Amino acid sequence: MGVSVKTLQRWDREEILKAHRTPTDRRYYTYDQYLQFKGIQTENDVRDVVIYARVSTRNQKDDLHNQVEFLKQFCNAKGVIVNQCIEDFGSGLNYDRKKWNRLLEEVMENKIRTIVISNKDRFVRFGYDWFERFCEKFNTKIIVVNNETFSPSEELVQDIVSILDVFTYRLYGLRKYKKQIREDDDIVKELQNGN
Repeated sequence: MGVSVKTLQRWDREEILKAHRTPTDRRYYTYDQYLQFKGIQTENDVRDVVIYARVSTRNQKDDLHNQVEFLKQFCNAKGVIVNQCIEDFGSGLNYDRKKWNRLLEEVMENKIRTIVISNKDRFVRFGYDWFERFCEKFNTKIIVVNNETFSPSEELVQDIVSILDVFTYRLYGLRKYKKQIREDDDIVKELQNGN
């Protein structure tokens, strides 16, 4: 909450934020008290439930459609009413995805209650734990439907493969310009001059 222990003690005495007590007379607060103090309603929460699905390229539209249908079926089975369905294209390493950034803005505006994703890497490839804690600060929960757990060495291998995938796609992306570079005299002259 960003206040000192002395302030919390004073708030307890003045009943601004009343503390619970342990049998040994230590103060403690519940998460609901924190949310109530911050002005975040936990009862009758009418904020949105969002399905977020992502694939790396537009060539994977079928995979994106399957991902969305899977998440909708999951929500229906759990009795969760979905307000938004966000379908995104782009690398999980790219933090500049417009729809993803708009989702995070809505989290910060306290408009989102729950985000439903199929796998952690569909939300973001690296740093998922940080983003999960970030969302929790705004009382937004992320539900990972396929929550696979890996050993540290398996996670490292997954991360290395992800990085290799990104650079491989970039390398193959440059190949389509090879013919244009050969045919463009200005580019050829610049390359020969070392510019």
